[in-house]
Amino acid sequence: MEEKVKYAVEKFTNGFEKLKEAIQEAKDDLDKDGAIQRFEFTFELLWKALKIFLEYQGIAVNTPRESLKEAFRINLLGDEEVFLKMLEDKNKTSHIYDEETSQEIFERIKTAYLQSIEKVLANLQGKLIINHEKV
Repeated sequence: MEEKVKYAVEKFTNGFEKLKEAIQEAKDDLDKDGAIQRFEFTFELLWKALKIFLEYQGIAVNTPRESLKEAFRINLLGDEEVFLKMLEDKNKTSHIYDEETSQEIFERIKTAYLQSIEKVLANLQGKLIINHEKV
């Protein structure tokens, strides 16, 4: 099971790096749309890595919201509200039809979500190192 957690965290790490790159390099609407798509993908990797990690800890969850709430409960997430807003924005992204909403979500990704995601990733990586040292 630990290998499954490591693999999920590795995929999440790779997705996050691609998201950071897209946000940093976005210059026009097309770039921003691509960055938002990478956000969607990274969020999927985030909640699924959390789900797998939680299962490894003996906590069963089935949905992104449950994963976020349980991860917050065991101190993997900093600000639960930021992640719930992230989930809401991720759900909106597949239905964006106006430039204003798209721009607002892009700005939240850039100014709040990247930092929050990076902290979760560091927490997960830290937990894997700690667990590996115990073996």
